[in-house]
Amino acid sequence: MTKKLEIYKCSVCGNTTMVVHASGGTLVCCGKPMELQMEKTNDTGKEKHVPVIEKSANGILVKTGSIPHPMEEKHYIEWIEVTSGQNLSVVGLKPGEKPQAEFCTADTNAKVRAYCNVHGLWTNKP
Repeated sequence: MTKKLEIYKCSVCGNTTMVVHASGGTLVCCGKPMELQMEKTNDTGKEKHVPVIEKSANGILVKTGSIPHPMEEKHYIEWIEVTSGQNLSVVGLKPGEKPQAEFCTADTNAKVRAYCNVHGLWTNKP
C-alpha cells in the first residue's frame, strides 16, 4: 500500500476508526472531533510498544515491544497490522493473550503497526 491509513480515536468514549480513503471533512464522535493518532517509533517508558519482526515457520511473527507488553484488562495491545506491498493484514488481540501475532508473509521488511489502548499507535517504520 502506498498511502498511510489514518487512525482516529474519540477522546470521550474511546472509539477508534481507520480511514481507508480520506476525502475531506471532520470525523466526529460523542459531539467532538476525533483525534488523529500519530505513529510513534521511540519507546521511552517502562512498557515497550515498538513492534519487532521475527521470521517464523509460516511467515513472520510480530511481537509488541522488545520485552512483552502488558495484556491487562485496562492496558493492552488491541491489534497488530502488517502492510506488505499491496496487502494489509490485521489481527485483533484481547487482554490475557500474548502481545504478538503471526502473519503469512515472508516480508521481514514489512511495515508493522500496533495499537495500545492507553498509549496509542506504534510502528517499526516512520
